[in-house]
Amino acid sequence: MPIVQIQLLEGRSEQQLSHLIKEVTEACHKTVEVPREAVRVSVIEVRNTQFGVGGKTLKELGR
Repeated sequence: MPIVQIQLLEGRSEQQLSHLIKEVTEACHKTVEVPREAVRVSVIEVRNTQFGVGGKTLKELGR
């Protein structure tokens, strides 16, 4: 059973996240030949204050 975890900066719509889950499921189904029902996808949204680059948060970097 594939378990896929995706981390994204927050801000996508519910529709975009749903489409992402569907497409990742389909990719797993095709490439590792498992039933769609066996694929688990977890999307974790991260705030720009909780992710840093070069010692600064993305918010501090204007992102």
